Amino acid sequence: MNHITSPNEPFPTAASLSAATTTHQQKNFRIATRKLPISKAGAIDAMTERIGIPMPEMIFGDNLVSVAHAPSGWSISFTTPDALDAVDKTDKHMLKVAYARDWESTREGTTQKIKEVVKPYDWSYSTTFSGTETATGDARLTESNNIIPIELLKRRDPILFFDEVVLYESELDDNGISIYSAKLRVHENRMLLLCRLFMRLDNVIVRIRDTRIYVDFETEQVIREYTAKEASFGEVKNALYRSGRLPDDITIGLRDPNILDPFLKTIEHKNESVSLKIV
Repeated sequence: MNHITSPNEPFPTAASLSAATTTHQQKNFRIATRKLPISKAGAIDAMTERIGIPMPEMIFGDNLVSVAHAPSGWSISFTTPDALDAVDKTDKHMLKVAYARDWESTREGTTQKIKEVVKPYDWSYSTTFSGTETATGDARLTESNNIIPIELLKRRDPILFFDEVVLYESELDDNGISIYSAKLRVHENRMLLLCRLFMRLDNVIVRIRDTRIYVDFETEQVIREYTAKEASFGEVKNALYRSGRLPDDITIGLRDPNILDPFLKTIEHKNESVSLKIV
């Protein structure tokens, strides 16, 4: 449902934000999601000013996913401004489309002048964002050997709450895709939230950066798992060919992070946890 009352309305009202927010209470945890249409020009300009880089084509600036523990006040949230604020604002991680290398080799002087005028940033929007934690006292995520119990999540327990939320998306000037999205499911005794950055720059690189938030409602333990994977576009495409897929299936596969994930190399992995049970 579109909760914006006017096409010229730059910012959603408090009432529209409330109407677009869905909440689910599971024992001591409150899970909230919010989905609104693409942000208007005024909101985009304000976010650009605040964050300091140009925005992707599709920004859902008021969308939200959060998990809060009522007794302690601890929470973790995923919002569009915070996700984009974690995009590199220097030229350290800038990527070039395949044809840009040939173009630059013949225009070395011009390229340097352009770099002096245009503020560099990671225009692939490969954010390292893994959630904004609100810690209280000793209740904060710390590095841990605790792992997410995959076998428990494979059980076919009834799903009490499910949602999917997109924070932003870019087609990278028709050179691929960069999208940050969240998907969650809540069961009686546990929940899993997956927040994923999927970026494919054609003929250059494929990246997946996953943040998983697991909550055990019985023990009131929260585990955050962050995994960054990537591989060159050529390696991924060759792996799809070697898997026996037909050309049309390869094209489809290059758009599906679930298909591409097994072909990528893990370059970073971190586990953290926090116990929120008040004795």
